[in-house]
Amino acid sequence: MQLFNAQTISQRQSMVVNAQLQQAIHLLAMGNNDLAAFIEKQSEENPFVELAPLPRSVIDRTPQLPTSRASSDDDWDRIGALAADPGPSLYAHITTEISRLGLSPAENMAASAFLDALEPSGWLGQPLSMIAARAGVSEAEAETLLRKLQGIEPAGIFARSLSECLRLQAAERGILTPRFRAILENLPLLAQADLKGLSRVCGCTMDELKAELRTLRGLNPKPGAMFETFIPPQRPPDLIVTRAENGWQVDLNRSTLPRVVVRAEQAQAVARHASPANAQAGAYVGERLSVARWLARAVEHRNQTILKVGAEVVRRQQAFLEMGAAHMRPMILREVADAIGVHESTVSRVTSGMLVATPQGTFPLKSFFSAALGSASGDEPGSAAAVRHRIKQLVLAESADDPLSDETIAKIVSKEGVVLARRTVAKYRDILNIPSSTERRRRAVLNGSI
Repeated sequence: MQLFNAQTISQRQSMVVNAQLQQAIHLLAMGNNDLAAFIEKQSEENPFVELAPLPRSVIDRTPQLPTSRASSDDDWDRIGALAADPGPSLYAHITTEISRLGLSPAENMAASAFLDALEPSGWLGQPLSMIAARAGVSEAEAETLLRKLQGIEPAGIFARSLSECLRLQAAERGILTPRFRAILENLPLLAQADLKGLSRVCGCTMDELKAELRTLRGLNPKPGAMFETFIPPQRPPDLIVTRAENGWQVDLNRSTLPRVVVRAEQAQAVARHASPANAQAGAYVGERLSVARWLARAVEHRNQTILKVGAEVVRRQQAFLEMGAAHMRPMILREVADAIGVHESTVSRVTSGMLVATPQGTFPLKSFFSAALGSASGDEPGSAAAVRHRIKQLVLAESADDPLSDETIAKIVSKEGVVLARRTVAKYRDILNIPSSTERRRRAVLNGSI
């Protein structure tokens, strides 16, 4: 066996992901608001980049979404996008109220320990003994101070349990009767929906108990939560779908679409006034101008790619646009990618961060993609999204005293043409945040629907 060294020559092609390519890929997943923030940041670093809104004439040509009965609650509108005043926080409110109680300096110091133990729900998150130890007072003194703090509005603040929270509110409203107190002392029976056992303990009839429960449902189990009700406004959509004379039309939301302005004339002026001996200044101007032009091209490519993806999605989901979620077709990323001639990962990036406004409402573009489910008749398979919508409809229409089990729902959907297993129904229920039939019946009992 003979060993020797040898040299060979070969060619191969590979793609190197440089910084600009990474940035271009990142742009695909940006919504209009994020894109505007990105361009503004680039303008701070590059003197030849300027963030500019689209001309007024272009914005005026932005198609308006037709009014639809299905979109009244979900569509973005300008009023809903305005940030509401959240008001004072729970901590600020309680601090102000404590200052009005006229406590002694020692009590004020101890009250700070109670304030530190307060949870967003308004309950105390620590045992009284621990709070007393942190405040440096006895448990008896802590109990006396707690009774003062529990007089702060809203009633129920600084409660140590659900029963105490509801008792404080009932006492404040003047409805803390012996029967109501007995209900609060036996909340575990109420949680198990054992109304017969609860009526025996309280010594009342079922009708009298249900009347008390209606009053109980008017109390707030988490009084501190009313200070945490601020919901961030929904951002405007990135794509708008409208019906045109020749079919459905997709357009970018030009009212929020940013524009990159390349300040080439300023770059040329800087280059002309630069000293011929200062080669570094000329190189800087050239490099910054090149980056600015690349950014403008990258943003335009991003816009065109989004339009292509959106148009293909709309072409495949026309039944949904015309008739609603029950007619959503199965669709996967690969199908759209092959149709428009891009990689599957490109479609994934584009759809992950985009919102699209349609006559049926405003949805993430990603929600139009769902797996196909088998058809009992051998016809076109149904989509998982349509089946989830059907399950939601069945649950909303069910009888409160006889909720549909997963097995029953599976049989109903299967008879309608889509093969569905019970475990699949359970999985879709979890996705839709729908409790089990047993839990739905228990809630109906507690709500007085049965």
